[in-house]
Amino acid sequence: MLEKVVIANRGEIALRVLRACHSLGIKTVAVHSTVDRNLKHVGLADESICIGPGPSVDSYLNIPRIIAAAEITDAQAIHPGYGFLSERADFAEQVEQSGFIFIGPTAEVIRLMGDKVEAIRAMKAAGVPCVPGSGGPLGEDVDTNIKIAREIGYPVIIKAAGGGGGRGMRVVRTEAHLGNAVTMTKAEAKAAFGNEQVYMEKFLENPRHVEIQVLADGQGNAIHLGERDCSMQRRHQKVVEEAPAPGITDDQRAAIGKVCVDACIRINYRGAGTFEFLYENGRFYFIEMNTRIQVEHPVTELITGVDLVREQLLIAGGEKLTLRQEDIVIRGHAIECRINAEDPDTFMPSPGTVKRFEAPGGPGVRVDTHLYDGYKIPPNYDSMIGKLIVHGPDRETAIARMRLALAETVIEGVKCNIPLQQRIMADVGFQHGGQNIHYLEKRMAEQKEHPATGH
Repeated sequence: MLEKVVIANRGEIALRVLRACHSLGIKTVAVHSTVDRNLKHVGLADESICIGPGPSVDSYLNIPRIIAAAEITDAQAIHPGYGFLSERADFAEQVEQSGFIFIGPTAEVIRLMGDKVEAIRAMKAAGVPCVPGSGGPLGEDVDTNIKIAREIGYPVIIKAAGGGGGRGMRVVRTEAHLGNAVTMTKAEAKAAFGNEQVYMEKFLENPRHVEIQVLADGQGNAIHLGERDCSMQRRHQKVVEEAPAPGITDDQRAAIGKVCVDACIRINYRGAGTFEFLYENGRFYFIEMNTRIQVEHPVTELITGVDLVREQLLIAGGEKLTLRQEDIVIRGHAIECRINAEDPDTFMPSPGTVKRFEAPGGPGVRVDTHLYDGYKIPPNYDSMIGKLIVHGPDRETAIARMRLALAETVIEGVKCNIPLQQRIMADVGFQHGGQNIHYLEKRMAEQKEHPATGH
């Protein structure tokens, strides 16, 4: 069992990790920037250390300072949360080389999954279904690239091998635009990720985003905890997530889940992870693996009863996975709405002081947030300030509970996206379920053009 953990993150995920640590009797060290000294988890941690000024590059992305914090506090392990350094192989490597435990996979696995070309190769070898594609990075020869595109069939999408978060991607619908698209995406990839390698895949027109949650101990044991649907997206960023995914059968879940579990064992995966798929016409197509805890992990926790962060900590402490696949039973339906401090119409960030905060309550309602009255939201970081998660016996009940939870939530002093989430919950298409990843942006555009039509 771990004795002391450095929490190398901020906001709601840092508070979530702290609570899981304390539930296991593990002491915590909160590292924070100068603008984050009043974060809730900083006050609750056993120890806290300021690691630099507000900009992420000087604090939460500063590897030597985080490792130094672990050294001077005699911590054993470092939990990276999500974002920041959580999927940086060099961070995991330096943590381990400095004599600490990285709460996550090995640097080798993070590196493998971080390179989208190599990840697809590894997943194909493990039997995971993938989108038809180039099977490797694209070269300079235009004729060869045209041949690959013809074999795949238009439309195709050019993607950066080191990309993520919706960046470094370009859809090509005709042969005439292929050469220029490859050149431009390579330039973007080099500028954004320091890696100009790009690859080609079939572009699926109307897919859903369905992902599989896994846990593995790196000792030959792995399980899956069902799937989540994260198709409600804006600019490739998830807005609403739910579990289980509407329309996925028990047989489909078991089949794709087993494939993911087998892949975890094959690559010797350790910790919590997520296999992300595009799902279209009853088929799953692997796109990437997230080698960390996800923002949307609570919906899986609510339908399975498994504390994923607690399991991360136990696995990092060297314990074997005690859960077996037959222990995982999916009960009811859960929905998560991300709450962002931003203008609901323009989506511009809205930092400032929270003058009043009232969390919702009632049956099946969970709130993951670091907000409190008087808290000042800094302008330096991502605008997400919390998550509302609800659980009900079925999807209809879960939607009803979310509508009530959104109506009960009070955040004054800054703007937030609750009005958008309310429109989504009231939308007939969302209520029907099973919409594709383009649905939300399409509906938002329609409502902007014809506001009188309502939902």
